[in-house]
Amino acid sequence: MAGEKEWVSDAERPEGDGKLQYHIRCREGEIAETVLMPGDPDRVAKISSHWDEFSEKSSYREHVVHTGKFRGMDISACSTGAGGPSTSNALEELAAIGGKTFIRVGTTAALQKEIELGDLIISSGSVRFDGTSENYVHLGYPAVAHYEVVLALIEACERLNYRYHVGITATTASFFCGQNRPGHDGFRQTWHETRHKDLVAAKVLNYEQEAATLLTLASLFGLKAGAISVAIANRATDEFVYGGVDKCVLAGNEAAHIFHEWNCQRAAKGKKHWHPSI
Repeated sequence: MAGEKEWVSDAERPEGDGKLQYHIRCREGEIAETVLMPGDPDRVAKISSHWDEFSEKSSYREHVVHTGKFRGMDISACSTGAGGPSTSNALEELAAIGGKTFIRVGTTAALQKEIELGDLIISSGSVRFDGTSENYVHLGYPAVAHYEVVLALIEACERLNYRYHVGITATTASFFCGQNRPGHDGFRQTWHETRHKDLVAAKVLNYEQEAATLLTLASLFGLKAGAISVAIANRATDEFVYGGVDKCVLAGNEAAHIFHEWNCQRAAKGKKHWHPSI
């Protein structure tokens, strides 16, 4: 791993020898095509603990990277840290060295009262309040999950018998005011509450901070991505209990393997798109 004093590169796209990536500190050959992406660096170890084998490839800033085998398939996990900027850095660099399919494994706050704490939420798309994706493309461009990843996440939850919901997420650039929580010393703007009520009325399922960035960039770059999160809060009922992360981890791993199986089926049939009757 290159230390700070050793880093010499072009400024436009900083890379070291062997395409060593500036933020995630990984090279070509160290990343699988399928990557699970939790926000919390500590969650990477929770994910890889269920694999057949793994090794840590890097640990730098908010990015911890493990690569290994899960039921015979190659798989990686890379933490994003919180928010769009660090998520975009991770995705850019993972894609540069071979990543092709990305599944966010996160925590979230539900907006609809029927969603119970511990339920899993699969994002079919996300409202782009992330503050990062707009630096790539106009806000009229949708943040949409790839249908194959969404279906793999649904199938995983069904196999594991987990309660889950599928729908639109809202990705925000702020955990506090951006999600209609008071800022320091009770700071508020009237539009915080108005926007929150509008999202609830529009049947948006949840708040989080990374999905829109991941989904938008994946679509722009011709990659496949999806997101699953466990509800640790419900804003309609004003409840908060941190738990259920293990379920989300298991569902993410299961979905990655299901996607891998479907990808093999698609390739064997010479099809461009996977479909149920394949």
